[in-house]
Amino acid sequence: MKRNPYRKILLATDGSENSKSAACSGLEIARCTGAEVYAVYIAGISCCSPIMPESYDWEIGKEGSEAVAEIEELGKKINVKVNPVLLQGYPAQELLEFAEKNDIDMIVMGTQGKTGIDRFLLGGVTEKVIRNSKAEVLVVRSPCP
Repeated sequence: MKRNPYRKILLATDGSENSKSAACSGLEIARCTGAEVYAVYIAGISCCSPIMPESYDWEIGKEGSEAVAEIEELGKKINVKVNPVLLQGYPAQELLEFAEKNDIDMIVMGTQGKTGIDRFLLGGVTEKVIRNSKAEVLVVRSPCP
């Protein structure tokens, strides 16, 4: 059976080393297939207070901008254009909604994020995306120390 190559790839990033490692894998796939790439950073909202102070929003925006800019730079090195996307909300839900609205063929994400708590994050965002995504999901293990 012949399969169509990936046309659109979503790289989920939180600025961690693991998400950069996952992005490298996704960028290489995009380089080989000519896929359009989206680097997506989601500023999570607190379950207790969805309204955040302006300074907090600014910090989140700065952190997110830096995270997607790093992925853009990695893409430039191998001639892959990366579209930066900053969203706010519940990470798994936002990733799934963005993927569906934009006809994403593959979501690439790491097994753990900034907290380094593998089980917690795999049980949270990554697991929810794996279980609910209509697109293929590539989960990349963190690099060996």
